[in-house]
Amino acid sequence: MTAFAPDSLVLNRKLPLWYQVSQSLRASILGRRPDDPLRLPTEEQLAGHYGVSVLTMRQALKELEEEGLISRHRRRGTFIEPGARRGAPRRLLGSIDAIVAQQSGELTTVLGHGPGPVPGELAEFFPGLDEVMTYRRLRRDAESGEPVNWAENAVRPDVAAGIDVGDLASRPMTRVLRDMPGVRISRVTDTVEARLADPATAELLRVPLLSPILHYTGVTYDERGRVVDVARIRYRGDRFAFSVTVETEG
Repeated sequence: MTAFAPDSLVLNRKLPLWYQVSQSLRASILGRRPDDPLRLPTEEQLAGHYGVSVLTMRQALKELEEEGLISRHRRRGTFIEPGARRGAPRRLLGSIDAIVAQQSGELTTVLGHGPGPVPGELAEFFPGLDEVMTYRRLRRDAESGEPVNWAENAVRPDVAAGIDVGDLASRPMTRVLRDMPGVRISRVTDTVEARLADPATAELLRVPLLSPILHYTGVTYDERGRVVDVARIRYRGDRFAFSVTVETEG
């Protein structure tokens, strides 16, 4: 049986290896094509693919098993759960692959895109620019079709020139930017706060006006320290939770 082929990963030695591997594999699983195999390579093969120990790989797989994305069967192997739902809290430890994983695995509709003035609340991120390219997308649960979040991305015009809008229907913006020639992402800062649904959000997410939502802001920087993208994502408050883990030394 042919095994599922996960994406490659460049490890960051400042973050736990098991966490990086689990988030990279999670993004690969949630972003897979319908005809991709469900069987994963063996622990040893996955460990070799990611360049980590089998013990680290085992810990990463345990994380995904607890989330319900995979199931492990003695003597048969490890398999992706085809009906797995994304209900577990997201862990945010500063990994680019964590951001990609967060945004993967849902049905995406591009609502529109085009140039426009820099929004006043984003002016601090785009000094010297008069306009940005804005992309609006709605994401729905792959199983039920229920809307779960909608996103607005403000992207630098010179970077937006290299974006194929068609890619945004199947790939998260962070992944599109990460894979673009000439763009090297150095960091993404995350802010998550509680807000009330405005009219646009209430209509798109099918929730009552002024009901609680989770508002995520992700600011993506390139290696020169420039902001290349500001993502503002509104999540249904009844479908998402975020958790932060702080690692201590020694």
